[in-house]
Amino acid sequence: MFRKILIANRGEIALRIICACKELGIPTVAVHSQADQNSLHVRFADEAICIGPPPSSESYLNIPAVISAAEITNADAIHPGYGFLAESAYFAEVCETCGLKFIGPRPEAIRVMGDKERARKAMKGAGLPIVPGTEKIKGPSSVVLGEAEKIGYPLMVKAAAGGGGKGMRIVNAPLELPGSLEVAQSEALSAFGSADVYLEKYLPVARHIEFQILADEHGHVVHLGERECSIQRRYQKLIEEAPSAFLTPAQREEVGSLAAKAAASVGYHNAGTMEFIFDDQGHYYFMEMNTRIQVEHPVTEMITGIDLLKEQIRIAAGEELGYSQDDIVLRGNAIECRINAECPDTFLPFPGRISAFHPPAGLGVRVDTAAYSDYVITPYYDSLIAKLICHGRTRQEAISRMKRALEMTILEGVRTSIPVHQRVLQEADFIEGRINTRFLERWNRR
Repeated sequence: MFRKILIANRGEIALRIICACKELGIPTVAVHSQADQNSLHVRFADEAICIGPPPSSESYLNIPAVISAAEITNADAIHPGYGFLAESAYFAEVCETCGLKFIGPRPEAIRVMGDKERARKAMKGAGLPIVPGTEKIKGPSSVVLGEAEKIGYPLMVKAAAGGGGKGMRIVNAPLELPGSLEVAQSEALSAFGSADVYLEKYLPVARHIEFQILADEHGHVVHLGERECSIQRRYQKLIEEAPSAFLTPAQREEVGSLAAKAAASVGYHNAGTMEFIFDDQGHYYFMEMNTRIQVEHPVTEMITGIDLLKEQIRIAAGEELGYSQDDIVLRGNAIECRINAECPDTFLPFPGRISAFHPPAGLGVRVDTAAYSDYVITPYYDSLIAKLICHGRTRQEAISRMKRALEMTILEGVRTSIPVHQRVLQEADFIEGRINTRFLERWNRR
């Protein structure tokens, strides 16, 4: 096992990693920007080092500063969490070169699965159906228009090197394509350092369902069931649940088995997530793979009883999983609401000081957060305040528990997304499981 782990992240995920390390008896090092000097991950880590000013480009994305912090503190492993450097093959390579274990997949796997064009090719070769689309856009506009006609409208322009809703534009007609291409390429360059984009068939009525994968370095690969992530705003997830109310046990086994085999085909190790899109007829297509822990990982933990962060660390340390697919049992239902500091009407960030914070508690309620009363939500980073997760024996019990938990959450000083969550949970279609990725758009049409 590792001597000491440096956490190259902040907020609730950094705190979550610290919790896993404490249970494994591993000392931790927190890195932080000047803006985060009073953060809980700094307080609860065994050591803490400031690595730069508030902008992430000068701190959490500053690879030399992160590596230096690991070397100074004699850490022998780095956990990247999610976001920032978590899916950087270059950072994983630098860690290897410096004799530090990167707690995640190997650089080659990150590089293949992180480039959507290469990932689509690899997964098609592994037997997964993929959404009809193009390779990276090249050539004059006439060629691009010709490719678009082959796919058919509506279609989507997507950044080849990223995710999280950035560099994505829906195109309904040929006249919209040039402008959408320009905007998507500009966003992609700004967010991911690459203006490469590709075209993909857009399914207006679809579900976003992903499968959690764990793979050790000894050839053992399992899936831990699926997560329904269809409640989104601006292509960013807002509510997630496990398992999906849409899939049958037979579909779960079919898609999960294919996802696990596909991960094995590219030599994937550690935790990863295969994301699929399902149409209303039950046909499914591979979208992308996230080569890291997901924000929504707690719902999987709640229904499987498996600590995914501890598993990441164990796998990176060279241990075997110690269980097979037959040992994975899904119990009950879990729902996660991402509580963000944002205006519930416009979804615009709402930074500020939290004047009062009292999270809910009780049977089946979990809160992952690094916030506290008097904590300042800065404009430099993601606006996530807390993840509220509720588990129940049935989906209805999980929904009822979430309604109660949201009502009992006291969070003052900033506006939050809680009213949006409460509205969704009251909708008959959500309660009956009739959801898709355009679910929130109905409110704009009323």
